[in-house]
Amino acid sequence: MDSQSLTISKGSVDASERVNLLRQKGVTIWLTGLSASGKSTIACALEQHLLHLHKFTYRLDGDNVRFGLNKDLGFDERSRNENIRRIGEVSRLFTDAACITITAFISPYRADRALARKIHEESGLKFIEAFVDAPLEVVEQRDPKGLYKKARAGEIKEFTGISAPYEPPLNAELHIKTAECEVKEAVQMITDYLLHEGYIS
Repeated sequence: MDSQSLTISKGSVDASERVNLLRQKGVTIWLTGLSASGKSTIACALEQHLLHLHKFTYRLDGDNVRFGLNKDLGFDERSRNENIRRIGEVSRLFTDAACITITAFISPYRADRALARKIHEESGLKFIEAFVDAPLEVVEQRDPKGLYKKARAGEIKEFTGISAPYEPPLNAELHIKTAECEVKEAVQMITDYLLHEGYIS
């Protein structure tokens, strides 16, 4: 059997029923930025904040996903591309279920993030790109896992920001400068955007 033999199986529940039940709209919040920029910290805090507001929320984290779904992938460019494609598809499924889906992935290439957005938009789903921005000197100083030190020493190959590129967003919906704000402020910024755009009430 090949892909031409497959058809979409349509259910009897539509998006409006889920929205009415949960009283929220599904949306993917895609946090992108260098390692140690604050993506995972913000994602965790945002998930908890939204759950306290009684919102159906789920967080997908880059490291966690590589222990399961993407454990067969490496860190070369092709593997990074596939990593983000898979996450784009998984986050689309969560968002289709009216979930507020929070993803925290370096996702260094604009083309890959554009593909993740396209996957959502082709299904009529909303995608918010949030650039978690911290200068290289700041993230190197933080370096909680010691990865930048290892990358500078040549112990880690193709490390984003050092020996592999990071392409910053050009038109992100949100720009969070973590060298200038606290986690609480970042969470409030995202929450305010969700309220303003009508994703939550």
